[in-house]
Amino acid sequence: MPSEAAAVRPDFLRRKRNEKILSFLLGGGVIALLLAVWEVAAKLGAIDLMFTSCPSRIVFAFWDLGREGEIFHHAIITGRVFLLGFLVSVVVGVPAGIAVGWSKWTDRAFSPLISAFNTTPRIALMPLLIVWFGLGFGSKLVLVFLSAVFPILVNMQTAMLNLDEEFRTVAKAYGATPWKLFTTVALPASIPFLLTGLRVALGRALLGVIGAEVFGGGEGIGFLIQYSGQTFQVETVFVCVVLIATFGITLDRSFQGFHRRVDHWRGGHR
Repeated sequence: MPSEAAAVRPDFLRRKRNEKILSFLLGGGVIALLLAVWEVAAKLGAIDLMFTSCPSRIVFAFWDLGREGEIFHHAIITGRVFLLGFLVSVVVGVPAGIAVGWSKWTDRAFSPLISAFNTTPRIALMPLLIVWFGLGFGSKLVLVFLSAVFPILVNMQTAMLNLDEEFRTVAKAYGATPWKLFTTVALPASIPFLLTGLRVALGRALLGVIGAEVFGGGEGIGFLIQYSGQTFQVETVFVCVVLIATFGITLDRSFQGFHRRVDHWRGGHR
């Protein structure tokens, strides 16, 4: 005879699936309604299409840009800078955050500097980055790195500082070396902080690459937005904005799913 828990699980999964479908339909319905109202307002002349646009014209603009290959060329440029800058920020931010947070003395020494850089608007540094690294790939990469590294660094620093003292005491009582303490206690406990930092860093990196391209790029989605705005190509601006929003939402939802899987794994192995 199947256990009661085994019988309940399919029903639970069915309810969760239905909730996801309903949530998707509600969210999609609101967006569809807003787009329909926007389209009708444009057809009735309630909005000036010279300074704005409508969904149908945006779709046709996307089709034209895609057929010519222009939008994909700029998207690849932006994606390359975004991905490389984010990866570098992870490689640097994780060990730096651990090093700063592992000791209260390094935390006291470097926290003011980290706070100063973390609160400084990154785009304000773009003129200096252009002078130092040139008007091209280098300056954009550095700005993306600076945008993404501090959420990771600060979260790992916080994870080390908030490590439960009882865990430290028990581990030391059993003769654990500092390296053993780090690998068996500190590192597993820091995973939720790391995942939160990575999620924030993804959004910051995307903002950084678009800002860098708008400010001083010669290609990329940000540059296309800036150029299209100056030449009153409103539909192209909307196409770029929708593309960025879609990419950002896809990244965030994918990372949320990964986060839930990690949480489930950690919960099942406690």
